[in-house]
Amino acid sequence: MILASGLSPSGVLTVFGLMQIATALRYRMPMPVQPLKAMAAIVIAQKIPASVLFGGGLAIGVCMLVLSATGLLSAIHRAVPKPVIRGIQLGLGLQLAGIALKDYVQADGVHGLWLAGIGFTVALVLIGRKHIPSAVVLVAMGAAYAFLFKLHAGALTEATGFQFPQWQAPTGADIWTGFLLLALPQIPLSIANSVLATTQLAEDLFPQRKITIRQIGLTYSLMNLVNPFFGGIPTCHGSGGMAGHYTFGGRTGGSVVIYGIIFVVLGLFFSQGFQTVIQVFPLPMLGVLLLFEAIALVVLSRDLGKNPPHFVLAIVVGLLASSLPYGYLIGLLTGVATYHLMQKRWSRLGLPPE
Repeated sequence: MILASGLSPSGVLTVFGLMQIATALRYRMPMPVQPLKAMAAIVIAQKIPASVLFGGGLAIGVCMLVLSATGLLSAIHRAVPKPVIRGIQLGLGLQLAGIALKDYVQADGVHGLWLAGIGFTVALVLIGRKHIPSAVVLVAMGAAYAFLFKLHAGALTEATGFQFPQWQAPTGADIWTGFLLLALPQIPLSIANSVLATTQLAEDLFPQRKITIRQIGLTYSLMNLVNPFFGGIPTCHGSGGMAGHYTFGGRTGGSVVIYGIIFVVLGLFFSQGFQTVIQVFPLPMLGVLLLFEAIALVVLSRDLGKNPPHFVLAIVVGLLASSLPYGYLIGLLTGVATYHLMQKRWSRLGLPPE
């Protein structure tokens, strides 16, 4: 998005990092902040101007505020059964695995494949070991690879220089255009993955913490009511990010605070050399991390194994979500309708609903 829309790296990275820190302090669990996927895809494909992107961020912030404050998000949550949410998580896992294997692991040719293979093996050996943080080891391996094959020793020094985010003021026309072009396609995906699936995952991983759908909707909204004014991209919460933090050892908001601080430092001191800095972490290693994140999401469906109809429904929803345009909306609606038809049929046959 920075390259496609000519965004200021300082604003994007600094605000993104600050939102990570604020979210971590609010939830005190690995609840990270992520770019809005549908918006990002449209912006990159159509090179939407920065002003319209900021307007779209404000528009979706207002929409989510209305949905949260009126209780509509909570009503949607009550209407969507767990097998459908598991299907949404499965769909996201399949998409992440596809991106990791197709786009990232193969990005640097033979050298990249070797790096990804070694990284995957190291992660398998180290993951779950509390005293050896596997993610840190993978990041260090990626940086060493980058300086060996891509960057020279003084590259980061040349990229340094302080730059502060600039104030932005989207116009009414920007907000309306952003709503039509960007917010409307994003809302179904956000409800399915950013809100419903994230709430379910928080309940799965941290059952002692009572995170409500309204809380997630409100923090989602507040981020997007602030981000655009400082040059930040539209953001959300997400089950994929939480699964990634948890898979590599994150159990508190501390991992997200560290993550956020890194972005703030990059935004304030390295943004003028953005295209150099991003090479420090090579795509093949990112692919390895995404693959483990994908696996963490896919295996969540195992708790439906004792109920074959629900397990099959989750698979169908996941395949629809991961393979079709507007797949998350189609999967959500199809899954809910199918679930309730199944419930009615069991009721007519005198069978228990679960």
